[in-house]
Amino acid sequence: MTRYVAAIDQGTTSTRCILFGSDGTIVAADQAEHRQIFPQPGWVEHDPAEIWHQTQRVVRGALDSAGLSRADLAAIGITNQRETTLLWDATTGEPLGNAIVWQDTRTDQLIRELAAEHDDQWWRDRCGLPLATYFSGPKLRWRFEREPELLRRAEAGEVRFGTVDSWLIWQLTGRHVTDVTNASRTMLMNLSTLDWDDELLAATGVPRAVLPEIVPSSQVYGEATGDLAGVPVAGALGDQQAALFGQSCFAPGEAKCTYGTGSFLLLNTGAAPVTSEHGLLTTVAYQIGTQPPAYALEGSIAVTGALVQWLRDNLGIIQTAAEINDLAASVSDNGGCYVVPAFSGLFAPYWRPDARGVITGLTSYVTKAHLARAALEATAWQVADIVEAMNRESGLDLTMLKVDGGMTASDLLLQIQADVINAPVVRPTITETTCLGAAYAAGLAVGFWPDQDSLRENWRVDRRWEPAMSEEVRQRERARWRKAVTRSLDWV
Repeated sequence: MTRYVAAIDQGTTSTRCILFGSDGTIVAADQAEHRQIFPQPGWVEHDPAEIWHQTQRVVRGALDSAGLSRADLAAIGITNQRETTLLWDATTGEPLGNAIVWQDTRTDQLIRELAAEHDDQWWRDRCGLPLATYFSGPKLRWRFEREPELLRRAEAGEVRFGTVDSWLIWQLTGRHVTDVTNASRTMLMNLSTLDWDDELLAATGVPRAVLPEIVPSSQVYGEATGDLAGVPVAGALGDQQAALFGQSCFAPGEAKCTYGTGSFLLLNTGAAPVTSEHGLLTTVAYQIGTQPPAYALEGSIAVTGALVQWLRDNLGIIQTAAEINDLAASVSDNGGCYVVPAFSGLFAPYWRPDARGVITGLTSYVTKAHLARAALEATAWQVADIVEAMNRESGLDLTMLKVDGGMTASDLLLQIQADVINAPVVRPTITETTCLGAAYAAGLAVGFWPDQDSLRENWRVDRRWEPAMSEEVRQRERARWRKAVTRSLDWV
């Protein structure tokens, strides 16, 4: 009897496999980090072969730790870092160079060239996205411009492109597909038709022959081979859409924020895409089988958890990421210090690739504890900027924010978050909602779960934080945060 669903979460810094039972609880898990490759300032790459090796390793590790085999699995779901761009040989499956990661800013000049051909609104009207280094299409054009032979081979159908979901599904099943959520992050898919758009392909210079087939988020794509031979690969969502799904945000107006390497706030907007006028992204939230898709507005923040890693690895302020909570809690405020972690520019709602990270307000009074607290506050204020934009977009005030991801282990961060957005913050009992969403999508496709109502019944509150900051203090701190943001601009 198949009693579990496996979810593979291929993230920016690590790969995980988590096994879930029918009630959504975690049965077993394994995780492995992979290298971050920085060839030049602003460039970020991953080795696709290493990612596939680590994926195989963590799947075996999760099964072994629970004493299970592939026969115990009903399905496999995949969730992944989005926008990261891979190319591989259509015949051999060998990677054609490293993957260009979503954080990478090498296409900055190309973005300006594309803007001279079509303004930002032209792009938003078709794909829901602004012109930014973040997305996959410009990364592809960058590679093709520098490697004409690669473009020739792509046009001849000898090369395959994909985001990480495509790479893993190819390795598992041999099919070249991508789900609608990941396709909606390429700047190449039309949001209304859910197909590759000829005008967008012409504008970016990407040949259709290199692209995968676009499929629903919950559907059997094929059976796995290798260690998972015979297990249906039946679900795929970009990591932030997977977290929305795992948080059971199935109704318009429901929102979640995931705190990982970056942080991402998604608001379910229902059956029609909503074009943003306040710096947010319009994206596909999910599509279940042949049902119509659900759409979302998204606010994307490039650096939140990565700032904690920077404090650990580059400055040595902490030895482990978990230490930041206690260190930051040892002081009552930030000592007048503010950190704007614009390591890859600023994403929503600013979209300023010229921004770079700054630490402002330094005096001899400031200690490493104040820096730690300022780092947590930087995460909270960046999310608050997104919440304000979403409130303006929807005409409604957010009444509750569901949260998940690694940084939600910090109770202090979540209290600060409730304070600065002036709304309750709720953490569920299962915070691994990215993996859970991928598992849910796969399980629905094979009947492991009967419907979305059964998924909503699994959601439980672990803890709730109420705002405790006065409006006077909130407005004062918001003004100082925004002053710090202005100091990060116009560096490039």
